Amino acid sequence: MARAGQPGTAAGHRAAVADVRVAEGKWLARGTDGRLTAFAFAAEGVLRWTERRVGSPEWDGPELLPLPGLTHLVVGQGANGYAHLVGRRSVAKADGPPAVDIVHAVQYQTGRALGSFRPLGNWHTKDRGYIARFGTPVVAVDDGGTVHIVVRNAPGGLAMRREDKTGKWEGWKNLRGSKLHDRPAAVATSAGTVEVLAPGEAPAGYWVRDKPHGAFERRPDIPLSVLPGSVRGLETSPGRVTFYWTDPANGGLVAHRPGSWLIPMGGAPADDSLTVLRATVDGEDCAVFAYRDAAGQVVAAKCGSEEEQNGLWWAPTGLTASGSPCLAVDGTGRVTLGAFGADGRPRISRRNDEPGMVMGPALTV
Repeated sequence: MARAGQPGTAAGHRAAVADVRVAEGKWLARGTDGRLTAFAFAAEGVLRWTERRVGSPEWDGPELLPLPGLTHLVVGQGANGYAHLVGRRSVAKADGPPAVDIVHAVQYQTGRALGSFRPLGNWHTKDRGYIARFGTPVVAVDDGGTVHIVVRNAPGGLAMRREDKTGKWEGWKNLRGSKLHDRPAAVATSAGTVEVLAPGEAPAGYWVRDKPHGAFERRPDIPLSVLPGSVRGLETSPGRVTFYWTDPANGGLVAHRPGSWLIPMGGAPADDSLTVLRATVDGEDCAVFAYRDAAGQVVAAKCGSEEEQNGLWWAPTGLTASGSPCLAVDGTGRVTLGAFGADGRPRISRRNDEPGMVMGPALTV
């Protein structure tokens, strides 16, 4: 395919784009040079805003990187800082259901042109009804830079496609499962493992890849009650993943490390808008959380890593959001919160110097 697009050469280059849609995953991404990039999408393609200097209030964008037909966009990152953009694309057909496929591109350097969007196809190849029902991708990038894309298939199981040892794409693999919800959680750890948790109508499916490029092993299912699409995963200590989600019974958040008890965390997210981050706050290794509440306000909290049982204090950040917010650590080491407003423009707020999760004034990009 052709390259996704070239960035504007003039400072403040801006494309006029309507109906901005919020991406999923790490859509606020710190690049290898420490600058932040915010990604979103619209009918015409991917949108990108770029910080001019590390920690700067000045940004360029949005730049439009043409790719029509996107229905979803998710951003993932590995240890090397490259931003992997994975999209679900749907193209209307005059004689039946639309053609749906998955596409992938990489931003290697902040503000530079993306690599080509590579079409990765669809697990389903014959039944056009099944092809159109292929789900929303999630992405995990391991420490070796290997990209894993996991998608719920039409019958309710999981399909996975990943790169091989040479960087070439393997074919789609069937991880199996049944009656699973869309948007599972996939997490790569510093120990070289990748974990996938896929809740559904039945007990949640749980898969682990122990070795680089090894097979995914199905572990015992976990009886969980999860709001569809709300599960997130975070490496909270070396090689160990904690999963977080919204309990559909009471609307509060729950933490779980496979093999241990469920931990209620309070809070009241409006939907599947939780974002999670591991960062150093006040000199402590912490898990940081933010979500959008029923009024559209963004609420945040933190706790010591794997100390959710000690309780969290949820506080408003002063931001409102359309779609999921996103947490990142900027090039100066500050926890940074991004949220898109109803006008389709990103707001950026950085943690100030006070103890706790007190966010500074928001910048409209």
